[in-house]
Amino acid sequence: MNTTDTYLKNQLLIAMPHLADPNFAQTLIYLVEHNEHGAMGLVINRPSGLELADIIEQLRPEQPPAPDSYEQPVFSGGPVQTDRGFVLHDSGWQYQATLDLGELALSTSLDVLYAIADGHGPRRSLITLGYAGWDAGQLETEITENAWLHCPCDARLLFELPAEQRLAAAAASLGVDLNLLSSQAGHA
Repeated sequence: MNTTDTYLKNQLLIAMPHLADPNFAQTLIYLVEHNEHGAMGLVINRPSGLELADIIEQLRPEQPPAPDSYEQPVFSGGPVQTDRGFVLHDSGWQYQATLDLGELALSTSLDVLYAIADGHGPRRSLITLGYAGWDAGQLETEITENAWLHCPCDARLLFELPAEQRLAAAAASLGVDLNLLSSQAGHA
């Protein structure tokens, strides 16, 4: 068996209703990386209350943010490195620090934030502060313990649906209604 077939890179993790950890309860996570060394993902349905304009005002106080940057929410991407920004966007855009993920790309340099704020960046993007991380084998264990479901990522879900609808939409793509699942987990 090819072990790369079991990795979930570029998939979505759907938190099960019984997942009580406040960092992950009711979250939907895009998996940027998953391999034998662990996993890294971004929570994509938890707005932080900040907009891109708030960040730009801090980084470039001499230049007022463009009006559109007040409409670009910033998400709480996870509990690790919460002061670090991550921008998930359509592929085809290259910045100082960009990782090609196939249909999508992840950029972590300031130039992507400035490009988006100034209207020259990717049309579709999702900005987070922080990320979620798992050690080797940890995510696999959590999936075995029924903490997560997973499904293929649909970029429309990431960029076009309101944040509060993303979790239910991802579950529905599997034919699952999270409201009908018990908050108790077990094995037969």
